[in-house]
Amino acid sequence: MKVVILAGGLGTRISEESHLKPKPMIEVGEMPILWHIMKYYSSYGLNEFIILAGYKQYVIKEYFANYFLHNADITFDMGRNTMEVHNSEAEDWKVTVVDTGLHTMTGGRIKRVEKYLHDEPFMLTYGDGVSDVNLQELLDFHKKKGKVATITMVNLTQQKGVLDVDQEGIIHSFREKEEKDGAVINGGFMVLEPEIFRYLQDDRTILEQSTMQALASEGKLAGYYHPGFWQCMDTQREKKLLEELWASGKAPWKRW
Repeated sequence: MKVVILAGGLGTRISEESHLKPKPMIEVGEMPILWHIMKYYSSYGLNEFIILAGYKQYVIKEYFANYFLHNADITFDMGRNTMEVHNSEAEDWKVTVVDTGLHTMTGGRIKRVEKYLHDEPFMLTYGDGVSDVNLQELLDFHKKKGKVATITMVNLTQQKGVLDVDQEGIIHSFREKEEKDGAVINGGFMVLEPEIFRYLQDDRTILEQSTMQALASEGKLAGYYHPGFWQCMDTQREKKLLEELWASGKAPWKRW
């Protein structure tokens, strides 16, 4: 089964670094978060990737074209004009990087790679979030439900204190946030059937709006609840959190 990764956005909320590179190429522990996501899928035996690039797409292409240069020791013999790669760790990956346009919406990006998916089910996620979701259980759940699409549902943690306020503006209680206070959101890590392309019209199609709304209204959208770790990287604060988890040696998504 192929894994499709949305990696074409502008990353404006983490612009401190995304003005130089696409957000999926921002590093956590000296490796792009895109690499972390791919390593996680690979740990489940999913090794064929289609990366939907857009903004600064050449950076992603150059990274994979020069993968050994980034991840191995190299001896350059300048006199003989040769290069020798040492201690290389080759990934068992097949990676297709597709320029899906600078301003194309998420659904439009997926529509553009229909020809690479050969009328088969595929997995889909965003190029800026990691999790410890059990991908085999997710796939089994998707097959059991028999829907066009299954999304992984996660809790978006409430960040502030919780207030109970009446219509007159009087606060009746104030307490610290609890996990149950967070809204359930789409955390990515989706499984899609080929029928999804019937719901993708053109570059303006937004997967999370018209497509998902249509599927939900027709009863063709399933939600797999994941109570464990999930974290996106929208801000420098979130990047720092991921960096700290990685440096601790206890990153929940590291299972390789």
